[in-house]
Amino acid sequence: MSERRQLINLAYRLLGSLADAEDVVQETYARWYAMSPQQQEAIESPGAWLTKVAGRICLDVLGSARVRRERYVGEWIPEPVPGHHEWSTARLGSTTVDPAEHVTLDESVNMAFLVVLEAMTPAERVTFVLHDVFRYTFVEVAEIVGRSPAACRQLATSARRRLRDARVPPASGHRHAEVVRDFKQAWEAKDIGALIGLLAPGAVAIGDGGGLASAAPHPIEGSAPIARYIAGIGDGPGLVIHERLVNGQPGLLLEYEGAVAGVLAFEIADDGRIRRIWGIRNPEKLRPWSEGL
Repeated sequence: MSERRQLINLAYRLLGSLADAEDVVQETYARWYAMSPQQQEAIESPGAWLTKVAGRICLDVLGSARVRRERYVGEWIPEPVPGHHEWSTARLGSTTVDPAEHVTLDESVNMAFLVVLEAMTPAERVTFVLHDVFRYTFVEVAEIVGRSPAACRQLATSARRRLRDARVPPASGHRHAEVVRDFKQAWEAKDIGALIGLLAPGAVAIGDGGGLASAAPHPIEGSAPIARYIAGIGDGPGLVIHERLVNGQPGLLLEYEGAVAGVLAFEIADDGRIRRIWGIRNPEKLRPWSEGL
C-alpha cells in the first residue's frame, strides 16, 4: 500500500481527473489482491508491477475518454486539484503543499501543462509522463504501452514538441499571484477597464459546466469580450471570491450563497498579462473543493 500515493500521482497526470485516478488505483489493487500469495511472492518488484498495471489501465481509459468527451456538453477542462490555503499561508512554488493529500504539486500538474497533455495521443501522453516526469526508462515504458523502446523515444520527442510549441514563458510565482489578486479586485469592483488591462489582447477564456452548470458554451477570445463577460458574472451580494491555490498555482475559488460555484485557473506570461483563463463549474469536478470553505 506504500505505492498508493505514487500511483495516484501518476494516474492523475495521465488522466487529468482525481476521480478517474482513484478508480484506476482501485482497479490496480483489485488485480493485485486477486492473485494468490504464491503469485504475489513471485513478483520481484511489486511497485514496478503496480505501475505497469496502472499505466496500462490508464492507456485504456484514455482511449475510451476520447469517446466520452466527444459527447461531453461544452468544453472539457481537467479536474482541478483543490488548494484549501490562502496564498499567505502557502509557500508559492513549494512541492510540499499537498491539499488533495494525494497529488504532489509541481509544474507537471499545473493547468496549462495538463491542457497540453490533453492534446496528445494516449500513447504520447503515457510515454511522456512516464519517461519525462517519472523518469522511467524507455525499456520500462515500452512494456507498458506495447511499443518498442525506439518507438517510445519517438513518442516522447513528439510530445515534447507539442509542449514546446504551446508553451508560454510563465510569470514567476509571486508575479502570478499579484496579477491574479489584481484580477480579483478588478472583478469585485466591476472595473472593465482594469480587467482589459490585465488581459493579453489575444487572451482566451474557457468554461467547463459539463451541462450541469451554466458556462460559456464556446471559448471567449479577446481581452474586451472576456472582461465584459467576467464583469457580468455574480451581480448581487451572493458571490464571494477567495484566493486559493489551484493545481499549485494562485487561482480563485468562487462561492455563491455558501456553496462552491466555480474554480478559476490562469496562465500568465512573463510580461504579466493573462493569456488563458480556465473556469471549472461542473459540480462533479468541484466536490473536493467544498471541504475548503
